[in-house]
Amino acid sequence: MDTPKITAYLKTTCGWSAGVRAVLAKYNLSYTEKDIIQNPAFRWEMETKSGQPLSPCIEINDKMLADVSGEEVEEYLIDNKIVQPNEADAGVPINAPCPTEQHDSAVRMRF
Repeated sequence: MDTPKITAYLKTTCGWSAGVRAVLAKYNLSYTEKDIIQNPAFRWEMETKSGQPLSPCIEINDKMLADVSGEEVEEYLIDNKIVQPNEADAGVPINAPCPTEQHDSAVRMRF
């Protein structure tokens, strides 16, 4: 199998982004990560390429997968014979948002 060219538009902390990272690590795939929170230019690039504002977005060999979970990325990789199925544990949920506690602790509004 040829080495795929992968660019991942992810958030710094996000359950969906963590799932995508975990799937790419599970299959030992190298990729370029573009953090759309730390660099607004990456968000603009992602939105331009994907046609929508939701993340994660993963570009694999010039094919954009928009607003996907790790589970969807894994399915795409297997279906397109980029990787062979692997039953190893990804280490984190690959199809889940951030826990509510993570958002509650990160945002505190004061009036």
